[in-house]
Amino acid sequence: MRAVGIPGWLLLLLLLLPVPQAAGARPCIPKDFGHGSLVCVCNATYCDTLDPLVLPAPGSYAVYESSKAGKRLERSEGRFQSSLRTPGLLLTLNISTLYQHMKGFGGSLSDAAAMNILKLSQPAQDNLLRSYFSQSGIEYNLIRVPMACSDFSVRPYSYDDVPDDYELKHFRLADEDVKMKIPLLRRALAVSKRPLLLFASPWTAPAWMRSNGDVRGKGTLKGKAGDKYHKTWANYFIKFLDEYAKHNVTFWAVTAQNEPLAGLFTPPQAPTIAFTAAQQRDFIAQDLGPALARSPHRTRLLMLDDQRIHLPHWAKVVLGNATAARYVAGLAVHWYLDAIVPPGCSLEATHKLFPDHFLLYTEACTGFFMFRFAVSLGCWERGDHYSHSILTVMNHFVSGWTDWNLALDLEGGPNWVKNFVDSPVIVDGSKDVFYKQPMFYHLGHFSKFIPEGSRRVGLHSSRRCLLCQLEHVAVLRPDGALVLVVLNRFGRDVPFGIRDPAVGFIEAVAPAHSIQTYLWRQQ
Repeated sequence: MRAVGIPGWLLLLLLLLPVPQAAGARPCIPKDFGHGSLVCVCNATYCDTLDPLVLPAPGSYAVYESSKAGKRLERSEGRFQSSLRTPGLLLTLNISTLYQHMKGFGGSLSDAAAMNILKLSQPAQDNLLRSYFSQSGIEYNLIRVPMACSDFSVRPYSYDDVPDDYELKHFRLADEDVKMKIPLLRRALAVSKRPLLLFASPWTAPAWMRSNGDVRGKGTLKGKAGDKYHKTWANYFIKFLDEYAKHNVTFWAVTAQNEPLAGLFTPPQAPTIAFTAAQQRDFIAQDLGPALARSPHRTRLLMLDDQRIHLPHWAKVVLGNATAARYVAGLAVHWYLDAIVPPGCSLEATHKLFPDHFLLYTEACTGFFMFRFAVSLGCWERGDHYSHSILTVMNHFVSGWTDWNLALDLEGGPNWVKNFVDSPVIVDGSKDVFYKQPMFYHLGHFSKFIPEGSRRVGLHSSRRCLLCQLEHVAVLRPDGALVLVVLNRFGRDVPFGIRDPAVGFIEAVAPAHSIQTYLWRQQ
């Protein structure tokens, strides 16, 4: 996916003429909206693509590069050397030191995302789905799906609005599920060569189950763990899984509640159910955990689904209870308040206390609280923010990273709460085009090359300094290949070396404002 200078007449020709899907890798058609870098323009007849991933020959390496200057996952190759001419910053891999298994990378099919995708013509929709999920794209393998409405819906709703229906006889999926999300999920599953891990998160219970009598705003679940409200709410999860299974869509996991402490900073009308750590522990131990265990679904359960400022406290409260811990597979984390608490005393501390429970980032986006520029087309720094987060949390035992909305409109919605944000893909339905932002390509530097089952390995940096420090992570893939991702957020080129003791050396340069992914085989 290479950005090139294309004359206006050729740009128009490429956008208008059909191109066979088997044409191989196609370059980015760039457009500059004046926000520092460019987007890649896609429509019904043209979209930039990648060749399917092929490992380089033994003794060689491939490097994929994206940059503020305009490169987009541009591939080149080189050969390992027996030594380095200019010693300096050296990154040395140690594959005998193995850390967490990776779950993967992906995004969320919110109502808003589904609506925006479906605003496009069918061929443009296909190009968007292939961009995310196929071998000619960045090969996401994680998809988060809200259970009923979220703030990124056009209306507040639940699946059972009949008061006191404790047996959930009136439970029904919404049109948003049946007509939008389920068909798109099935299409994503069809174009992906990798198994997709779907996980669902609830924002709100029906109004009659909530303390404030409304699906909107802050409220708690009525009653206490073990009572009819909590049993019914747990069974609501099972009904959701049942109904999706009827459409041949199955879920790898569910989270117990989206942002149970969201009242700290979200708009007051946003849908949420508040839980304390102790309340979530008891709900999991007495209601949700047993309901999932009794069900025919092999769906795993993730706790928290909120900011890392709550770690390790929430983990101690929930996983410190042996009954609750037995039902929980992992901890779901959001990124919005990451600057407040360092990763070492939150993520890494939690991993050390509970190493058998994985950590997974389940929501992130940029543009929030940006009243003028929720959407900033072509902003490179927002992509930097994504990669910086991913590299930081991977190096502190996080197993994967999930973006928020897969696609939004030019305003950063639709969103009935009006808290608009940015997205890696922005849709202009009026023109039947979508724009792939720098964030999209930053995510691709991880999702394309680090499949489920990969493991982070040891990586030593020989030198640390303010002006030369690069951000990086190394991963061993299930096929035995090695991946090294290097991020340079500085405005100057940084020369460095890579050493794999089993293969040799790479003499490299990380250009200013760039991200690179190196890929090679072990000897």
